[in-house]
Amino acid sequence: MSEELCFLSATTLRERIARRELSPVEVTRAVLERAERLQPVLNCFITLCGDEAMAQARSAEKAVMRGDALGLLHGVPFTCKDLVNTRGVRTTFGSLLFEHNVPTQDAEAIARLRRQGAILVGKTTTSEFGAKCLTDAPLFGRTRNAWSAAHTSGGSSGGAAVAVAAGIAPIGIATDGGGSTRIPASCNGVVGLKQSNGIVPHSQVEDVFGNLTYVTPMTRDVADTALMLQAMAGEDASDPWSIDVPVPDYQKAVKLDGDLRGKRVLFSAAPEGRIVSAEVGAAFEASLAHLRALGAELIEMPPTNFNVEPLWRTINHTVWRARFTEMAEACPERLSPSLLQQLALATAVSGADYQRAMFERTQLFRRVQALLRDNDLLAMPTLSRTALPIDQDLFGTIDIDGRVFPEVRANWFPWTMPFNLTGHPAISLPSGFGQGGLPIGIQLVGRFRREPELLRAASLLEAAQGLLSRRPDLG
Repeated sequence: MSEELCFLSATTLRERIARRELSPVEVTRAVLERAERLQPVLNCFITLCGDEAMAQARSAEKAVMRGDALGLLHGVPFTCKDLVNTRGVRTTFGSLLFEHNVPTQDAEAIARLRRQGAILVGKTTTSEFGAKCLTDAPLFGRTRNAWSAAHTSGGSSGGAAVAVAAGIAPIGIATDGGGSTRIPASCNGVVGLKQSNGIVPHSQVEDVFGNLTYVTPMTRDVADTALMLQAMAGEDASDPWSIDVPVPDYQKAVKLDGDLRGKRVLFSAAPEGRIVSAEVGAAFEASLAHLRALGAELIEMPPTNFNVEPLWRTINHTVWRARFTEMAEACPERLSPSLLQQLALATAVSGADYQRAMFERTQLFRRVQALLRDNDLLAMPTLSRTALPIDQDLFGTIDIDGRVFPEVRANWFPWTMPFNLTGHPAISLPSGFGQGGLPIGIQLVGRFRREPELLRAASLLEAAQGLLSRRPDLG
């Protein structure tokens, strides 16, 4: 019974808690017991909040019994990536330098989940400062894939994806600066949304005006993504892009009715010059067939002008250089070698180079806007192949069906970085399984700030594919 509780969706939990069919104490205890049992196997947590979570659960149960008005997530356990501030709970950013850091206030997204009754059970692993697509750091070691001990969880929100996939909590807070939610979602067979710029305020980001990072939902199904977004969305004075942005009914958008007739979907398996593995290509074709069966009109997209990794790197690594250079100079021995290497890559980037990259970012936004002017969605594989080996080096080669390529980032996830730069909403959801049972994901991209339409399409595709019953075998 305890395992079944852990695999109930947040949507189901909130309904059954409100009807007094389940106790927040019972649910939270089951989740914590599973977390403690699987932590030595998965290594997906940096900090567990057992005592605090049980105290919140008891308060939540009393509120239910009193008949109090309940929030959207009352009594529902959630995890939080250890890049996002949590009041009174250690937040390390995956770094030895912040091993004992305890914030005095929540990030706005966390504060909103708490106000809606959600219960924080732990802080999930991340690469140091979220600076790579693999989840490992000197502070905690490596986080394994939920489906295979021999493979990476992806990153940088690997811990969030693994915890959700493994049934440790139904939902988790992640972040996404170049694919950090969607990459591990695809690797672990869960749903990861990077919403439009301004939908969820980012109260921690240092450059809010040039920002390309997002605080995001990680869930097992699209309905829970909509539920989390409902709780997290809305303006906040800390983020100018969120001001006056309306909050539609995301939950209504994912009610399963109708089809995709009248919708036009542009699709592309890979950008120009890149490839996908045969099994990823086959899963992608199967998902496209489901979209056609739902009534969508599919048009192949010319995959040109999407080699954006150099642009993303110029902007992102310059930001990292500004944030982390002093730390790197003072304590290089305490930082990840991969972080130091990425900082070194930015030393030759001038202020003019950065500004030219920002001009190019604007051109990319306008190009995607043009694609979506007469089309409703873009579709592409989230990743070019399934999860990489657990000991993958960020600066090593990547093997795709026996062909070896020199760059992980440009060849493994070329389709995630563009939409961090443009701000368009992009969601990864499971589309099948490859060799050894490793998950494969499809990414759908919607019009700017049209999350309801994107979530509706994703929900219909999810139902058509019928993959939700698959679970990793964790003994």
